[in-house]
Amino acid sequence: MAEEIAMHDGESPPSALTDGTTGLHDGELQSVAFLAKSLSDENRLRILLCLGRGKKAVGSIVEELGLSQPLVSHHLKELKRTLLVTIERSGPFIYYQLSDPAILATVRDLNAVAQNLLATRKTF
Repeated sequence: MAEEIAMHDGESPPSALTDGTTGLHDGELQSVAFLAKSLSDENRLRILLCLGRGKKAVGSIVEELGLSQPLVSHHLKELKRTLLVTIERSGPFIYYQLSDPAILATVRDLNAVAQNLLATRKTF
C-alpha cells in the first residue's frame, strides 16, 4: 500500500535519493549539481588535469594547453568560484592549484564511467 505524504503549497515531494540508500539529501544534491556544472566544460577539465601536475601561473597553463589567455582566465575564475582551485600570490604572480587532490580522482572516475557507457553506444 502506498504511503501518502502531506505537502504544503510549493513544496517538492521528497527525493528518492533521500531515502537512505545513497545518503544524499536535497541540499547535498544541490552542491553536487553546482560542482558538476563546473566540470561540464572540456577546457575546464583540461585545466584541472594540467593543475594536477602542480601549481601554475596563467601563462604556463596557456602555453601547455594552447588556449588563449582570456579563455584560460575566464575558466580559472569559474573554477575558483566553484572552489575547485585556489590561488597563491607570490609577488606580482598568481599561481593556481587544485583545492583538493580528490578532484583528479573524480575526473578519472567520470572518465571511466563515460568510457564504459559509451563503449556500447552505436549512435549519438
